[in-house]
Amino acid sequence: MTHFSIMMLLPMTVGLPLLAAIVSVIINSHRWRTSISTMFATIQTLIVILLLLAIPDADGLYRYTLGGWGAPLGIDLVVDGLSLILLLTTTVLVLVLNLYSIWYFSDVATSTRFWPLWWLLVAGLNAAFIAADAFNIYVALEMIGLAAVALVALTGTRTALVAALRYALVGLLGSLCYLLGVVLLYRAYGTLDLAQLATQTQASPLTGSALCLISVGLVLKTALFPLHFWLPPAHANAPAPVSAALSALVVKASFYLLMRFWLDVLNPTVTGITANFLGVLGAAAILWGSFAAFRTQRLKLLIAYSTVAQLGYLFMLFPLALTGSSPTPLSNAAVTAVTYFIIAHALAKAAMFLAAGNILASCGHDKIDKLQGLVCYQPLALLTFALAGVSLIGLPPSGGFIAKWLLLNAAIENGQWWWVVVMLGGGLLAAAYIGRVINIAFSQASTEKSTGPMKTVPERHSLQVNLAMPGLALAMLAILLGFNAQWILNLLEGSIELHLANAGGVQ
Repeated sequence: MTHFSIMMLLPMTVGLPLLAAIVSVIINSHRWRTSISTMFATIQTLIVILLLLAIPDADGLYRYTLGGWGAPLGIDLVVDGLSLILLLTTTVLVLVLNLYSIWYFSDVATSTRFWPLWWLLVAGLNAAFIAADAFNIYVALEMIGLAAVALVALTGTRTALVAALRYALVGLLGSLCYLLGVVLLYRAYGTLDLAQLATQTQASPLTGSALCLISVGLVLKTALFPLHFWLPPAHANAPAPVSAALSALVVKASFYLLMRFWLDVLNPTVTGITANFLGVLGAAAILWGSFAAFRTQRLKLLIAYSTVAQLGYLFMLFPLALTGSSPTPLSNAAVTAVTYFIIAHALAKAAMFLAAGNILASCGHDKIDKLQGLVCYQPLALLTFALAGVSLIGLPPSGGFIAKWLLLNAAIENGQWWWVVVMLGGGLLAAAYIGRVINIAFSQASTEKSTGPMKTVPERHSLQVNLAMPGLALAMLAILLGFNAQWILNLLEGSIELHLANAGGVQ
C-alpha cells in the first residue's frame, strides 16, 4: 500500500466518527440512523484493518501532517503497531457494541440522544491514540470526557445524574491538571510535539512539575486507587453498552497516554521512587477493588469494582519497566504484557457488562442475592459472564491467562517477586467474586427470591437472544485471544522499540 493510501486512511479514523455524529443528528428516522451507524462502524473497522496491513510496509510507523503544516505549529497524526492495536481493539468493540445498542436503545427518544454522543466518544478515542502533540491530546480527552459524561446520564435517573455530575467534575479537574502540565512543557521547550519533546526533555524542576501535573490529570481519568471514587457509580449506573465502552476503552485511553509520557516523552524526569509509587497504588487497587467487588450487592457494581482492581495490573508496568535488575532501563517484556492485558481486559469486561445489562433488563434488578435460578432463565447471559470471568481470573487458555503470564514473567525476570504475590492474590480474589455470582445463579430459586416469571414470556425470547449474542461473541474472543498470541506480540515488538528508542534510564 502506498504512502498516499495511508495518508487518506489515517485522518479518516477520526473524521469518519465525527461525520457519523453529524449524520446522526441530521437524520430523524430511527431505522435509518441505526443502519447508517452500522455502516460507519463497518467502514471504520475495514479502514483499521487496511492500516494494519499497511504498517509493516511503512517500517512500523507512519506520521501524517494535516494540511502540510508540520510540527511544532501543525497537527500531526502518528500510527504504529502499539497505537494500531488499540485502534483495532476500539473498532472491533465499537462494531459489536453498535449492534448491541440497536436492540438495547429501541426507544426512539433515547436513541436520538445516544448515537451522536456515541460517535463523538469514538472520535475522541481514536484521536487520543494517534495524536502526535500534547495539545491535541488535550482536545481528544475533552471530547471523550464530555461525551462520556452525557452518556452516563442518558437514563435520566437520579443516581445516574449524580454519578455523571461527579464524573464531570473529576474529568474537568483532570483536564485542568493535564493542561497546566502542557503549558509548563511549552514554556520550557517551545514545542508540544511528542517526538520533539522526547529528544529535548531534560530532568529539571520545571519538567518534573509538568510530569507531575500531567500524571495526576491522567491518573484521575484512569481511576487509579485511591482516585477511583467516581468510577463505580458511573459505570454501574450507565446503560449497558456505555458501561462496556467506559470500562473497556475510555479508561484505557488515558492509561495509554500516561504510558507514553512516562516511558518515552518525559522519561528523563522519571525516578525509580515515583515508578514504584505507582506500582504500590496499582497493588492496592488490585486488593481493595477485588475486596469491594466481593462485598457489593449489585452485579453491575461488582463489575465496576472489578475494573478498579484490573486497572491495578496495568500500573505494574511502571516499576517493572523502569526499575529492577533488567539489563536495560526499559523492559520490553513489561510493555508487551500490559498491552496484551489491555486487549484481553477490554474484551472480557465489555462482555461482562453486556451480560449484566441483559440480566438487569430481563429481571428488572441486578441484586446478586436475588439471582437464584438465573441459569434457567438467562443461560446465554450467564455463559457470557462465566467465559469473561475465566479471562479476568487469568485461567488458561484465555487471553487473560497469556497477559498475566507475561506480566508474571516480567516481574520474575526483573527480580521483583513481591508483585508476583499481589498478582496471584488478585487472581484468587477475582475467582472468589466471580464464583459467588455463578454459585448463586446455579442455586435453586425460592419463591420470594426468584428472578421472576417474566423471562418465560415467549415474545421476549427473540430480543433476549439478539441482546445475548454480541456479549457472547466478545467473551469468546477473550478466550480465543489466548490461542493465537504470537501475531500480536510480533506487531508489538517493533512498535515498542520505536516508542522506547529515545527514552533514557531512570534516575
